[in-house]
Amino acid sequence: SLSHWLRCLCWHEIKNGDKIRRSPSAKAVWKVELEKRSYPLTGSLNLTITPPADAPVGKYNLTARYRNEETLLATLVVLFNPWCPDDSVSLSDEAQRQEYVMNEHGIIYSGSENYIRSVPWDFGQFEEDMVKICLKILDVNPKHLANAANDVSARCNPIYVSRVVSAMINSNDDCGVVEGRWSAPYSGGNEPTHWSGSYPILKRWYDINCQSVKYGQCWVFAGVMCSVMRLLGIPCRVITNFQSAHDNNKNLTIDVYHADYGVREKETRDSIWNFHVWLECWMTRTDLAKDGKYDGWQVVDPTPQEKSDSVYCCGPAPVKAILDGETDLKYDVPFVFAEVNADCVDWLCKADGTMTKMLSDTKSVGQNISTKAVGSNTRLDITDKYKYKEGGFS
Repeated sequence: SLSHWLRCLCWHEIKNGDKIRRSPSAKAVWKVELEKRSYPLTGSLNLTITPPADAPVGKYNLTARYRNEETLLATLVVLFNPWCPDDSVSLSDEAQRQEYVMNEHGIIYSGSENYIRSVPWDFGQFEEDMVKICLKILDVNPKHLANAANDVSARCNPIYVSRVVSAMINSNDDCGVVEGRWSAPYSGGNEPTHWSGSYPILKRWYDINCQSVKYGQCWVFAGVMCSVMRLLGIPCRVITNFQSAHDNNKNLTIDVYHADYGVREKETRDSIWNFHVWLECWMTRTDLAKDGKYDGWQVVDPTPQEKSDSVYCCGPAPVKAILDGETDLKYDVPFVFAEVNADCVDWLCKADGTMTKMLSDTKSVGQNISTKAVGSNTRLDITDKYKYKEGGFS
């Protein structure tokens, strides 16, 4: 009987614990402890299972083997753990953990720098099937389909996971969750303003066999990604940047060209958005510095604007690096730096092919960078985390 088998298993493991086979290449070992309130002789076992802090997130099967018989005991799901000091997403402040991991209800800011609107958003990260949905997002990403072993082993790293999720929220390169559309018509789907929460979008994507849900814009992409990241255990918050620059040619300026008399007007793909929404995710960045200089909030943006390593994703870019203009660092720091700090330059294109600078505006881009405050529905202005006051640097 199962009861007899469990009793045998229990005593076999206790007596022969030193003989348990372990992979010689294992970087860390899972810890399983038999609790005192277990009663092996009656077949009642209570186990405390502790994965290592750097275990890849995902689904695990817990099996037990006795002689030649193996039985599935349980299916476990391992997530990032911001409560664990050894985890790379460790966040020491309990109020922040409650806000940035546990809170299912948030606010996304939109409008313009002079008229900021508060839009309630239901993240719903603990709704039914959200674990299955979020793990499905990881399992259908192109890197997993190309090499499942490499992808799964890399899921211990929130840097890797954030880039994968950033790419999978938009549908540009894959069977991502949301298809973007920035103007009417919105035929075959819903206007971006239709949505007020992430769960209906994520559930629909899952139910229609991973076909993209129509349609979204920046706040929808960011809201949906926030839900996925919070479910996975990565602290995150939604950020709105007003007068947000889109630097297409990566020269850190927004260029506007004016044609002189008799000269054909030169086109530009640079633009200024009245607002743009992205995420900040909390994690260590030991890949950039061992002293913790770049640890903390990282910009991750799922809205498909420009490609990063040939994929429509963005980040994680350390907010500290953006503040100090360290545009040589990964990932996508120059692009985010331009979003909040680009100069707007007007050029006059002359008949002889030369261009004369007419105007340079160093102040307009990056205004009232906002997020929801911890523990309240008030707006928190974090502009000073992204940029120094004009003319100042320290």
